Amino acid sequence: MQEEIKISGIQTIDTDQQPAGLRFFENRVQAGFPSPAQNEYADSIDLNRALITNPAATFCARVIGNSMVDAGINEGDLLIIDRSIVPHDGNIAVCFIDGDFTVKRLSVREDGVFLTPANAKFPELKVGEESNFKVWGVVSHIIKKV
Repeated sequence: MQEEIKISGIQTIDTDQQPAGLRFFENRVQAGFPSPAQNEYADSIDLNRALITNPAATFCARVIGNSMVDAGINEGDLLIIDRSIVPHDGNIAVCFIDGDFTVKRLSVREDGVFLTPANAKFPELKVGEESNFKVWGVVSHIIKKV
């Protein structure tokens, strides 16, 4: 069986630093047919403001494993996790279950709560009544290296 996806090194995000001031291309970039190039830049974008709604409740973690590849989450990706978001059915969440952290899609059904992978090679996990289980936070963004 493939390696189960896990979370490594959950860290706080330092929002007290000066913004990086990345130049921001004002126009949208076409993913279909190319459009004429334009050099319209806004001053800058602060990624902390763009990605973080509640700094005190936001953490990041690096992904290990491949059980969420069909949701676009790959090994090495950086997850932005917001603990202030109330989890709902269908959310991708970082969960603590029986001593381990994992990231899965929450599935709340009549027959229980399930942690659903996004890779057919992995089984769905039913959260048992005896399980030590907590939704630790909801994934709000995925940062990828291309």
